[in-house]
Amino acid sequence: MQNRNPVIAKVLNVLVFLFLYLPIAVLIIFSFNDSKSRTVWSGFSLHWYQELFQDEEILSAFSTTLTVSVLAALIATVLGTAAAIGFHAMKRRPRHLLMTINNIPMTNADIITGVSLMLLFVFTGNMLGFSLGFGTLLVAHITFNIPYVVLAVLPKLRQLNPNLGEAAMDLGATPWQAFWKVLMPELRPGILNGLLIAFTLSIDDFVISYFTAGSEVSTLAMQIYAMTRKRISPEVNALSTILFVVVLTLLLIVNFREMHQTKQAEKRDKALQKDGVKGGTR
Repeated sequence: MQNRNPVIAKVLNVLVFLFLYLPIAVLIIFSFNDSKSRTVWSGFSLHWYQELFQDEEILSAFSTTLTVSVLAALIATVLGTAAAIGFHAMKRRPRHLLMTINNIPMTNADIITGVSLMLLFVFTGNMLGFSLGFGTLLVAHITFNIPYVVLAVLPKLRQLNPNLGEAAMDLGATPWQAFWKVLMPELRPGILNGLLIAFTLSIDDFVISYFTAGSEVSTLAMQIYAMTRKRISPEVNALSTILFVVVLTLLLIVNFREMHQTKQAEKRDKALQKDGVKGGTR
């Protein structure tokens, strides 16, 4: 049985990957189909991609998605990094309490978050005189991205030597210079990972956007949903393929960055161990 286990495990892995990625592969293949058929291959063509980029509604949704994703990722990264630094400086009990509060939005269902934010925006809008639109969509994206940035930056803070900042100030640096020139380079990999994760989550979000964007603003994910309700056009396949490739590329960048950082950390640890051994032998 022990000899068969690896074979069974490999077969199960293949089946799982087929179950997860075969539908996406079919979608990508038929996005290049020459005809409108969703089952019969009529030949390779870029016709549906050309149609896609001539559709004003889709171009508007793309512009909105890109703008919201970039702004939300940047603002959430700044706020999330500041929050992570604040959490790290706290004592254990308040830090654990705030980390629990920070993690709740990530474990919460998107539909609950979306409805809650919608009710908050509608209630506040009735008092202050604004309605659901681009602004509420942006605030919603910033809100659900901040916890992910916090989790991306905190591990780097834990790896920092707590004496670095004090040493820099002892050498004449101001607190701002110590933070920007000494601590920030150490935190930069975590901050960039948080930025990429936030951008990926924003560009891919549908549920929260659906409840907080209002009727006059549409994102790519919302546009795909609207197109499938009207008719299942091959343009949907093309748009879904582009969205999948963008998100996949960003995730690969994040993963490769983490692998590179892990290898660099291992090299530094080995170098330090060698230096320690040499120093001990002397």
